Amino acid sequence: MGTAVIVVDVQNDFTEGGSLGVNGGDAVAAGITAFLRAHRDRFDLVVASRDWHLPDEPNGGHFPPAGVEPDYRTTWPLHCLQGTPGADYDPALDAALIDVGVLKGVGEPAYSAFEGATADGTPLDEVLAAHAIDALAVCGIATDYCVLQTVLDARARALPVAVLEDLMAGVAPDSSAAALARMREAGAVVEPSAAYLAKAG
Repeated sequence: MGTAVIVVDVQNDFTEGGSLGVNGGDAVAAGITAFLRAHRDRFDLVVASRDWHLPDEPNGGHFPPAGVEPDYRTTWPLHCLQGTPGADYDPALDAALIDVGVLKGVGEPAYSAFEGATADGTPLDEVLAAHAIDALAVCGIATDYCVLQTVLDARARALPVAVLEDLMAGVAPDSSAAALARMREAGAVVEPSAAYLAKAG
């Protein structure tokens, strides 16, 4: 059996300058690249998720109606629209290191990478099964939203999960701290990447 890295939503709209950019997003992208370049041989698969919302429609209520302000809880500013630069990987993330990309939020709200599928429609669960993956290391953006939901979904599947806390960025400190506590309560191990590597080695 094997271990996969799940890189969650390291996209231009979620890093500095994006429509929902978080502080530290560019640094996370660069950090993940450095981590994977140095330790790629430790992992059997690298999966990256991306929001991939449909343009010109509300995507199941994820975007508010025209003229209505988003509430930043269930509705959000336009972001990660298919085919736009905002949906691209942050340029500091080396896409050549990614084995499989999954797209989520196509016409609907979606936070967890487990709600995504490859371009040919293969769900993430099937991707992991096809590669005999039985453990995950998770990193990416944002700690308090899509990383959190990805980790919770992985734990609901009884997958061991290491959360690489130095390779994540969140929307806000308080909600990020609460998210990390929820991940721990769900049975994930939250630790710096160096500590994870020391144990894995």
